[in-house]
Amino acid sequence: MRRLAKRDGIGNVFLEDVEIPEIGPREVLVRVQRSLISRGSELGGRYLRETAVDPAVMGYAAVGEIDRVGDDVAELCVGDRVSALKPHAEYVTADLDDPRHRPPVVKLPDDVSLEAGLFWCFLTSGGTWMLAAGIRPGDTVAVVGQGLVGSTMMQLARTYDPGKVIAIDALPLRCELAEKLGADAVVNAAETDSVEAVRELTDGKGADVVFEAVGGQWAAKAFGQIQDMVAYGGNIVLIGLYQGEPLPLDASKAMGHRITGANSAGADRPTYSDKALAMLSEGVVKGEQMITHRFPFDQAKEAFDLLYENPGETLGVVLVYE
Repeated sequence: MRRLAKRDGIGNVFLEDVEIPEIGPREVLVRVQRSLISRGSELGGRYLRETAVDPAVMGYAAVGEIDRVGDDVAELCVGDRVSALKPHAEYVTADLDDPRHRPPVVKLPDDVSLEAGLFWCFLTSGGTWMLAAGIRPGDTVAVVGQGLVGSTMMQLARTYDPGKVIAIDALPLRCELAEKLGADAVVNAAETDSVEAVRELTDGKGADVVFEAVGGQWAAKAFGQIQDMVAYGGNIVLIGLYQGEPLPLDASKAMGHRITGANSAGADRPTYSDKALAMLSEGVVKGEQMITHRFPFDQAKEAFDLLYENPGETLGVVLVYE
């Protein structure tokens, strides 16, 4: 089988041949059919690293069919369609008792397509992050950054009966998709002062909750702006990673609002996993509409290069396994 790996050097991703792994009594073997590249994590935390990266963390959104089950597995059967927190590889194993990922793999409902199933992990994490936000009915919610994570959070915010959901990004494609996917207002930060725009949309008050889903090299600038667009007494929820530098914090502004780490909710992930599957069935998050490109698995290097070199042309990039 082949799997994605990375040698020393920025962007040095490649496919390597390895043996199909054996499974233990509480493990399953999944034959992968699709995997989704998450631009923020997989570029910032993998592609752009100078050093080699463990293939076990090269990706985390895969779907396919159960090929084999261990002797003590009763929850899943051969042939089940599943979504798994696993890397880009033709076959992956999942330990059903893995304490780091609860659960590491789930059976997809019959009415959820494989490509929609790729967003199970985003919905599960997004559901727990929403707890940290403390959104109340009627609140104005702003989501800064409309990558895969930000777009998911924008769509999830709609389920909290908000007064208004504002999507903010500097890339035209993402702004267009945000409008199609349900944002009440979309701000193109490359053309408009995002702080002024949010203030205008909220009659000068600011947003009650602001999600920072930018991360990477633009995160510091975005975080500075976010402190000016949040309402007095409101909440900033940090989701983005790989900033590469400290985020600016104005103490006089921080006194008037809360800053919350997205993972601070301490939510029960298995419960939110079940909710995520239900939301996929209900079409709460339109994952398939977030996919802009599909590449054969043997062109994985080209897919990563496209995400890095042409961010304005891409959102969800899927690897297809034959």
